[in-house]
Amino acid sequence: MFKKILIANRGEIACRVIRTAKKLGIVTVAVYSDADANALHVREADEAVHIGPAPSNKSYIVIDKILEAIRKTGADAVHPGYGFLSENPAFAAALEKEGVAFIGPPVKAIEAMGDKITSKKLAAEAGVSTVPGHMGLIETADEAVRIASEIGYPVMIKASAGGGGKGMRIAWNDSEAREGFQSSRNEAKAFFGDDRIFIEKFVTQPRHIEIQVLGDQHGTVLYLGERECSIQRRNQKVIEEAPSPFLDEATRKAMGEQAVALAKAVGYFSAGTVEFIVDGDRNFYFLEMNTRLQVEHPVTELVTGIDLVEQMIRVAAGEKLSLSQADIKLNGWAIESRLYAEDPYRNFLPSIGRLTRYRPPEEGRKEDGTILRNDTGVFEGGEISMYYDPMIAKLCSWGETRLSAIDAMGEALDRFEVEGIGHNLPFLSAVMQHPRFRSGNLTTGFIAEEFPDGFSGVELETEAYENLAAIAALIHHQVQSRAAQISGTIGNHRRVVGQDWVVQLGKTEHRISVDLEGDHTVTQVEGGKRLAVETDWLPGRSLGTFRLGDAVLAVKVDLSPSSIRLRWHGVDVIARVRSPRVAALARLMPQKLPPDTSKMLLCPMPGVITSISVAEGDAIEAGQALATVEAMKMENILRAERKGRVVKVAVKAGDSLAVDEVILEFE
Repeated sequence: MFKKILIANRGEIACRVIRTAKKLGIVTVAVYSDADANALHVREADEAVHIGPAPSNKSYIVIDKILEAIRKTGADAVHPGYGFLSENPAFAAALEKEGVAFIGPPVKAIEAMGDKITSKKLAAEAGVSTVPGHMGLIETADEAVRIASEIGYPVMIKASAGGGGKGMRIAWNDSEAREGFQSSRNEAKAFFGDDRIFIEKFVTQPRHIEIQVLGDQHGTVLYLGERECSIQRRNQKVIEEAPSPFLDEATRKAMGEQAVALAKAVGYFSAGTVEFIVDGDRNFYFLEMNTRLQVEHPVTELVTGIDLVEQMIRVAAGEKLSLSQADIKLNGWAIESRLYAEDPYRNFLPSIGRLTRYRPPEEGRKEDGTILRNDTGVFEGGEISMYYDPMIAKLCSWGETRLSAIDAMGEALDRFEVEGIGHNLPFLSAVMQHPRFRSGNLTTGFIAEEFPDGFSGVELETEAYENLAAIAALIHHQVQSRAAQISGTIGNHRRVVGQDWVVQLGKTEHRISVDLEGDHTVTQVEGGKRLAVETDWLPGRSLGTFRLGDAVLAVKVDLSPSSIRLRWHGVDVIARVRSPRVAALARLMPQKLPPDTSKMLLCPMPGVITSISVAEGDAIEAGQALATVEAMKMENILRAERKGRVVKVAVKAGDSLAVDEVILEFE
């Protein structure tokens, strides 16, 4: 067994590998850039080596710097995690030449499967079903348009060396093919240093289902069931689960056997994933093979009980797998939610900054038998950098049934506290409550179909709003009662706190009474039933558990002098609690209108302007590309909402902008 492992990665996956290595008694080495000097993976490792500036192309993907760190620390093995150098055959070859073990597959397998064009040809030869497409490299946008037209729209434009949704675009017409080709090529070059592009047919109504494989260096290859990864946004996975609610045993077996056949055809060992697209009739087609550990591997670990990182380490050390295919059993259901630094209220645009509050829910087995797990690489007070992937954490739940795992996830998301940056917690929570998701009727178009205008919050049923109104009234009553108990006042001048309140939630009003009956607090909505309320919330706490009758709500609470912010199940609402008299007066107050920005193009995220597509005086049409902003290595094209004329260009290519800075002004 290895004595010292260097993790050639950062963030949560580096922390994940460190955890298993420590369990095996192996010393760990972290590497870090300038931006990660105080990162969690640096703190948790036994040793740490600085490898360069913040941009990954000057640090984490520079092979010579990783080799230098290996020599400096005497590491005898390297785990690459995912992304960065994990699927770079030159890196694996360099380690082999250095006499250091690569905790991953052999170089030839990485080369064969890492190139999507070659991998599809090999898959077809191995008897694996593949998607129709053009397997040759495409050099120009004109060529991309011609080939896309020949295949027939819609098509998927993909980076040959891509992964993780990077360098991928769906095109439905010539214009989108031309634009998508250039954007995919730019992203591929930025992320992977390889701008080769190919095109394949986009399967409509598809489900993204992948098979986890595990092999040793002695010829054994197993499949460990599947993961459903259909909840995606911009081709990047958001929520995954194992097993899939769609597959039957026969399809699972067929997909697993084809995945194993492909792995054996290229002499594969270590952990790997064979990805398939599956249509509504359970026909499946090979997409690609990821020759590394997947981001979503925890759900497979939760339903199989197998530590994939441990198996990767043992396989790299030359050990035989102690399992057979008959030993692989799928137990219960697991869900993974990817917590991203992306603001769902701003079309999921990246958000950077300091985590002023980061309090994940408690991990482990709960009283109801469900299990929570949180894989993370951040901490309270740390910063989310613009240089890397926006993932904050991967929250996982396990239950005996799919719905129990979903409900456990929903409650855990309610209890997950993240402040200081925009994040997608409200959206994840909303998906957990969505009837279509709960039914298992999924496709990769789920988010686009169910949230076509983006995410603007959740609309709850009347009873749920009444519960939140009752909670707001209770909180306000507690705060006012506490404020009234000031010492040293004249007894007959003590302020009396009323029982009747009017709670404004958005545009709705709820009349609530709060009564003390012995040791119990009772709330009543006008015209509704009386509910005994129990809570552990106290002034100063940002999270409270409230029991109203049979309902138990974990609600995030933020107090301000004039309002209470409540967040629960994807709802983010401001409650204003007033006495009936003050509420009547408040209705007479005029509303302040927001400033008019309709004649401006504002930067929707912190980022760098990579191009300005118009000049002062230009006439523009609706849908026309105006500027491109790069944030976290993703290119975002900003388009005109309507016809107009540019009167001012306020920035130039290369400028770094904050949110809502002016880019263009129109007449």
